[in-house]
Amino acid sequence: MRGLVKRYGGRAVVDGLDLEARAGAVTAVLGPNGAGKTTTVECCEGLRTPDAGAVRVLGLDPVTDARTLRPRVGVMLQDGGLPTGARAGEMLRHVAAMYAAPRDLGALSERLGLDSFARTTVRRLSGGQRQRLALAAAVVGRPEVVFLDEPSAGMDPQSRLAVWDLVRELRDDGVAVVLTTHLMDEAEDLADHVHVVDHGRVIASGTVRELLAVDEGARERTVRFDAAPGLDRAALSAALGGDGGDGWAITEREPGSYVASGPADPRAVARLAAWLADADVLASRITVGRRTLEDVFLDLTGRHLR
Repeated sequence: MRGLVKRYGGRAVVDGLDLEARAGAVTAVLGPNGAGKTTTVECCEGLRTPDAGAVRVLGLDPVTDARTLRPRVGVMLQDGGLPTGARAGEMLRHVAAMYAAPRDLGALSERLGLDSFARTTVRRLSGGQRQRLALAAAVVGRPEVVFLDEPSAGMDPQSRLAVWDLVRELRDDGVAVVLTTHLMDEAEDLADHVHVVDHGRVIASGTVRELLAVDEGARERTVRFDAAPGLDRAALSAALGGDGGDGWAITEREPGSYVASGPADPRAVARLAAWLADADVLASRITVGRRTLEDVFLDLTGRHLR
């Protein structure tokens, strides 16, 4: 897409957005609530008509060429879009019958664990079961492009891993996978390319490695620790900087859960422990690791609620 614009009530929800997703790759579109990512994907799916700009899927216009594109594109909607009165197995067989060469239903059902609830109506499925059924419906027609909106939301760890394996298989088979998710570890694990969207525009793009890259000389890493809530973050930042005065960013993601970003080395970790000891605060956990995609996402889009 190039220069995509979509307005609601005169307000541009998507404002001149450029984005590309390639075959044989997982492209993640990330953004906070209200950033415009769902509207962006809906324009790609032909569910919304752009007000300006150009959108092409497999070289075709998703609105005017919808009938040609439908057999070649798989869509997993955020709410599933499933008929609530149908039985899960019947619904999937019905969708498969619409395609000339669908996937083997037995193998797909076993892969996603659908057999255990095949005779259950959609309205009685759990959130994770609905997600697995919606994913099966999106890929059963062997699409060339598939749009996955929060594919593993509400799933248990086993189901989540099964979904991730299927997404990787789709990519390896040459499918263009477009993924929207609020789970940063999901995007970090699966995505070949990431677009971060905010206020209707792409504000950062690149591979996960590129987005996580920092100046090697700074050795910036994160120190995560759990302790009493409400610590003096400014004083702790100053203490971690030591004699060199190096700056540290300290955030309290949730009460008692802290992330310190800066040039972590053994001396900085020792200063953290000493500062906590002087404050008579016992940390229940201290870990040191690299920045994550979640850290980058929050730095780009802010930490305030929307």
